[in-house]
Amino acid sequence: MASRSLRLLLLGYLGVLSYPKVSGISIETDNKNVKAEEFKEAILSCKHKFSKGMSLRIEWKKIQSQGVSFVYYNSEFTGDLRGRAEMLNTGIRIRNVTRKDSGTYRCEISAKSEEGQRLGEATITLTVLVAPTTPVCEVPSSAMTGTVVELSCKETEGSPPSEYQWYKNGVALLEKTGMGSARAANVTYSMNKKSGTLLFNTVTKNDTGEYFCEASNGIGLPQKCSVKRMQVDDLNIGGIITAVVFVALVMTLCGLGVFYAQKKGYFTKESSSQKKTNYQSTSEKDFKHTKSFVI
Repeated sequence: MASRSLRLLLLGYLGVLSYPKVSGISIETDNKNVKAEEFKEAILSCKHKFSKGMSLRIEWKKIQSQGVSFVYYNSEFTGDLRGRAEMLNTGIRIRNVTRKDSGTYRCEISAKSEEGQRLGEATITLTVLVAPTTPVCEVPSSAMTGTVVELSCKETEGSPPSEYQWYKNGVALLEKTGMGSARAANVTYSMNKKSGTLLFNTVTKNDTGEYFCEASNGIGLPQKCSVKRMQVDDLNIGGIITAVVFVALVMTLCGLGVFYAQKKGYFTKESSSQKKTNYQSTSEKDFKHTKSFVI
């Protein structure tokens, strides 16, 4: 593929060099910055003022970071545009455009005349607009009052990049705080529509609710994530103190029980009983041994 492209480029340059004289001509385009939605069509115009009787050579190329490649050469389309594009006089109509078609295109027209070879070119930028996909939202299911909580929303397919809007209980949240209606409403969050974050510097119980985010970029319909509930509760200091007191009381009672058992001699009696049993067992063995010796 690379060798074929190189060969085509060499042929183009040799064709230009074969003419005794080269002069510039004016090539025009209706739109230097073409925008088209994905899966629809795009038209790249390229106009000239040559007379109809002149023999023209038309070439289209795509300029990329890795080099220049032919799009239309020797009266046929090449590469990804084969079967999807057609000529409109000297312009191009691309059907079913995809994000891969975005880029810079150059129309080159040459004509042979009595004065020699005449050349002209026009550059057109094609931007394929892509609708957003369903964003990914991260919402904590629970939080404690007074803590910092951040909700995030992101999608990466949209072109141009999407902006984000957060909703609480179905109502759109304000973008900024500290001014105007946001200040009057005593809002505790800040929302960044570019990054999709919703930040609570000191979350309160009033922030409990059902949240979802919507991504939009003006192309197609806005997309939203599923609704997620965030529950904000106070830190239960009373419950913690009660639990601590209960554990301390249980430990105290256990200690008193052990002390009482030791005072009553339960552990000592058990030890003495065990020693007595061991002594009786030893005496019985000695008696049997002596008896067998006497016999």
